[in-house]
Amino acid sequence: MANGTGPQAALRRRNLSRVLHAVATGDKSRAAVAAEVGLTRATVSTLVDDLIAAGLVSELGAQRPGTVGRPGTALALSARGPAGIGAEVGVDHLAACVVDLRGTVRARATVESRNRGRAAAQTLGELEGLVRQVTEEAVGLGLRPAGLTVAVPGLVGRDHHTVLRAPNLGWKDERTTLTVENEANLGALAELWLSGGETPPGASGTPGTPGTPETPGAPTARTPLTDFIHVSAEIGIGAALVINGGLFRGARGFAGELGHVPVYPDGPRCSCGARGCLEQYAGEEAVLRAAGIAPELPGRLKALRTAAADDDAPALAALEAAGRALGIALSGAVNLLDPQAVVLGGPLSELAPWLLPGVRRELGERVTGGGALVVESRLGRDGVLLGAAYSAIRAVLDDPSEWTAR
Repeated sequence: MANGTGPQAALRRRNLSRVLHAVATGDKSRAAVAAEVGLTRATVSTLVDDLIAAGLVSELGAQRPGTVGRPGTALALSARGPAGIGAEVGVDHLAACVVDLRGTVRARATVESRNRGRAAAQTLGELEGLVRQVTEEAVGLGLRPAGLTVAVPGLVGRDHHTVLRAPNLGWKDERTTLTVENEANLGALAELWLSGGETPPGASGTPGTPGTPETPGAPTARTPLTDFIHVSAEIGIGAALVINGGLFRGARGFAGELGHVPVYPDGPRCSCGARGCLEQYAGEEAVLRAAGIAPELPGRLKALRTAAADDDAPALAALEAAGRALGIALSGAVNLLDPQAVVLGGPLSELAPWLLPGVRRELGERVTGGGALVVESRLGRDGVLLGAAYSAIRAVLDDPSEWTAR
């Protein structure tokens, strides 16, 4: 069926998206979808048939026993339809993966790569090789590429083809034909889209007993998260703001540069040129040096976790200091925005048991109302890559008409 450009075509695009999103929230029948989206069963049935013909939806057979009334045919997103491709440029690694409509990873590849100071063209050329590898694997599984997004640790232009500044890579005003996005933004979107959008069971506030947030107005466990600050870190520290279920980019698209918030104004010089930035106290290299671990050591974060778990005094002191610095930097943002939660993602989530006490203590002392809910990401360090891959899937869910017109 042709896309069209008139009011009827626009209405059909909206309704196709509503139906597809309804199916995406869980296996359900045509009747259940119709009840959820407020359309007639006949209209929904026609739209579902179009989505099935396009390979976006599959029929699973009769619904399981216990369904009220005559059981209908359960619908689900197709496992052999469009696929999103995500790629990630880290300071010391490259990665690529493919996810299907359900958000399931179907192919993945990661390599160690020293990208600091390396020419952008060389780094992206190696990355494109990884992308080809996972794409070929996905096509062999019957998937159809829907788009590619590359996560980078730096500021990205509004055209999403220019890396304006990535100091930890040494990139400035690098133009590419690839679609690029800030890694912290993608980590936050993955948290919103793929983690269930809820606070983890047992999440604790500041102060309080685990599983019992005591902060006034703090969400209880299983509360949907639509307003939160997502913090991720590797060499640098980035944050992203999700407000009312959407990413807040700021006037120039640079919102979330938490790593360059001054914590101790008279502190050491940062790569950005300022003094006392958070990255100088809670960035990966700063924490490793304070813990007595060489930043160049392979498996350095694992070594840090092992040292902390073994009650190594320098490691514990370094993580405690990093947690305090992170709490100081976050306190201003929490006071200003009053989010439901602060979510620690990326490699930070693996160090959460040792970072969180310091973070919570500072927030408890500095935030109006006594603190903020601080939780670990369910996606961990995979969040950035998954967010990059799932970006293309969201585009399909939001407008499946291009696929039904094929």
